[in-house]
Amino acid sequence: MRDGLRPHPAHHAPRFPMNKLQPSVGSSGVPRREFLQLLGASALGLALSVRDGRAEADSGAGPLPAFDFTPGPKKLRGVFPIGETPFTPDDKLDLESLAAEVTFCNRGGVHGFAWPQAASNWGALTEAERMAGAEAIIAAGRGGAAAIVIGVQGSDMAAVTRYAHHAEKAGADAIISLTPKNVTYEKVLLDYHHQVGRLTGLPLFVQSQGSMSVDLIVEIFKTVPTMRQLKDEAGVPLERIAELRRRTDDQLRVFSGHGGLTMLREMELGFVGTCPYTGLADVFAAAYDLWHGGRRREGCDMFGRILAFSSLGTIDQNRLLISRGVFKPDVRFRPAPAVSGGARGGPPIGDEEVRRALDAYLKPYLRG
Repeated sequence: MRDGLRPHPAHHAPRFPMNKLQPSVGSSGVPRREFLQLLGASALGLALSVRDGRAEADSGAGPLPAFDFTPGPKKLRGVFPIGETPFTPDDKLDLESLAAEVTFCNRGGVHGFAWPQAASNWGALTEAERMAGAEAIIAAGRGGAAAIVIGVQGSDMAAVTRYAHHAEKAGADAIISLTPKNVTYEKVLLDYHHQVGRLTGLPLFVQSQGSMSVDLIVEIFKTVPTMRQLKDEAGVPLERIAELRRRTDDQLRVFSGHGGLTMLREMELGFVGTCPYTGLADVFAAAYDLWHGGRRREGCDMFGRILAFSSLGTIDQNRLLISRGVFKPDVRFRPAPAVSGGARGGPPIGDEEVRRALDAYLKPYLRG
């Protein structure tokens, strides 16, 4: 069977609600009429330059990427934590605490900050909250070195357009978008990213999920000029990186997700960044900077401190930010679905134990 973007199956999928991006679409594919309703544009006429065969993965990682292309003034590489979303005791978005995450990242030498994404519980936010949160984050980031990346995924293409235009107008450094929920048909996903890439002149991070193939990622890279960054959480990213690097001539900047707990191996293989949680982002950044500064053993030691701290038990990332003084003690959090890669293993440990462990094991290395 020929490789490439997954072909259209012969039978039809259920109809979609008009203009919605999150209908139930499985491997059964999408018929033409619903496809047009979904995205508001015909993708059947797209000229796809998909290769006839999928290249074999390199047996080795090859030399590290030498490129340093950045469309804006801030470099889009390094440690880009996914922001948490705090609320006040009366369930209002806590803009002060949200902005404090960005201040914490800039103070700690963290390279970037992205919000809202899955770890931010973006689905629990209203449109007004997302707009206000983006403005608070961007304002807090002005004058700092950390690049601000705003999530623009939404319930339909009109919402995505509003979020993207708002992010650009407010002064974001880049945008990122999760894929439409439950959509797996790759020509739909390709057309979706074409549309998102045309909405602004900002760099676009693609967030891969589920079964998004290397062929699809490469095709988005080739046909969406603003897409030069990928947060790869589809398949097994450590096994895909060599092929992604080769097929994009090392011009695609690949970030990892899943909490950043394989960052050392990722750097060896040529990932240009990682997206951990925010609570220890300054220690992640210190490890990254040491490793890329030629002090690899020291970078390994610093990263090992993160793994050792994580081995103490399951640490609630929101509570960790309270323990570090980033969030106010009375902040609240809305119920959120489980996030892939979020488990740390072991029994939960409480705030007092977290504070004791931070002081005993990490205090000299905490820059934020």
